[in-house]
Amino acid sequence: MSIAIAVDGPAGAGKSTIAKILSKKFNLNYIDTGSMYRGVTLLAQRNGISADDVEGLCSLIKSSQFYFFKDRLIINEEDVSEEIRNPNISNKVSFYAAVPEVRELLVEIQKNISKKYDVIMDGRDIGTVVLPQANVKFYVTASPEVRAQRRYKELIGKKLDVEYDNILQEIIKRDYIDSNRKANPLKKAEDAIEIDTSSCTIEEVVEKMAYYIENSIDVVGD
Repeated sequence: MSIAIAVDGPAGAGKSTIAKILSKKFNLNYIDTGSMYRGVTLLAQRNGISADDVEGLCSLIKSSQFYFFKDRLIINEEDVSEEIRNPNISNKVSFYAAVPEVRELLVEIQKNISKKYDVIMDGRDIGTVVLPQANVKFYVTASPEVRAQRRYKELIGKKLDVEYDNILQEIIKRDYIDSNRKANPLKKAEDAIEIDTSSCTIEEVVEKMAYYIENSIDVVGD
């Protein structure tokens, strides 16, 4: 039986950073599902396809190849990991991710990956939709202000011209869109363990989550 760890939560909560560390600790394949929606957004922007053009989006996804290599998202043999983190993509991704047909196609890809490999996946609907059978489910969160501050520092570090207040408003807006969309909204799975990272270091969060995973290994082996 393959191992599956689900990590859900809002933007900027630290899911990706934490999941990457845990993937190495437990020798799991890290799958950043959020980056796949960002990848679709990037491709759509390049091709002038709006979030309302469902047929165009579906055709785009079906004609593209998505895979991960050493935590990097590769689409059609191009490493897009850096470009998809651009604020322009961040501000638009929720609109594309809200399209039911887009979610259906990407969820199918994500489920197929989980059948082939031991994985730790992070996103918005992993524990509820993609990996409802996951051995351990986490819901990682933090206050909007803390998440905005983290994203601000990240983008400033990349020499991007951004304002904290704008980032905070975008995060609040994105939380609302993600939580209220009709297709697979962001929500905590009933059996998920909630981890609030607002006042914790990365090391403290990893230690706490690792404890739960280690105590589930016996279940995985049964």
